Amino acid sequence: MAAKDGSKLGMRARPWTLVALLLGVAASVLMLVWNIHFRGGLAFRSANKQLIFNIHPVLMFIGFIFVSGNAIVAYKMVPGSKKGQKSIHMLLHLVALVLGITGVYAVFKFHRESKIHDMYSLHSWFGMGTICLYGLQFIWGFLFFWFPKVGTSRRSKLVPLHWFIGLILFLMATCTAEMGLLEKLTFLELFGGLKVYGREALLVNFTGIAILLFAIAVTLCVILP
Repeated sequence: MAAKDGSKLGMRARPWTLVALLLGVAASVLMLVWNIHFRGGLAFRSANKQLIFNIHPVLMFIGFIFVSGNAIVAYKMVPGSKKGQKSIHMLLHLVALVLGITGVYAVFKFHRESKIHDMYSLHSWFGMGTICLYGLQFIWGFLFFWFPKVGTSRRSKLVPLHWFIGLILFLMATCTAEMGLLEKLTFLELFGGLKVYGREALLVNFTGIAILLFAIAVTLCVILP
């Protein structure tokens, strides 16, 4: 049904898979430049606790949003058989889930070692809800679309719901990332005593725009034939 409706737009999904890939790579590079060049780098163990925190935004975008976005468009981007596309789809979602959980662990580790309360912001609520629902979606997808005992007729009935929930979770993750960028810049000023203007603020703004455009491109890949 999505392909039939998407054909009315007069566009095809194939070019948008390349656009999505390029935007995702651009956002990933901007995210790395921000956290390595401006924020000092990444480390799971450091006397500078900010280096522990920096792992969180890097893994939550590059590891979670970027990889899961490519998993979503795998059926339109990867040539080959349906089974091969499904295997890549599941593998990329598994990688995204593992890296996302690691990113969540990094921010909890940062809070614990910095003696900061957990789960106090809307960003954290959205993020925790998204990662938990994503895990449930992965388990449900594995059981109903990969496990051989589920009948073909039942699978075909569940495909639209699986597709819809997956896209909603991807958009939730995107919203969470945008809120996280704003929250980090705000906290740097309020609690870090830093005036985040100039090149760093500009870089973060462009990162947020690139993430949004990446999400739009992925969505177009899904709805277009």
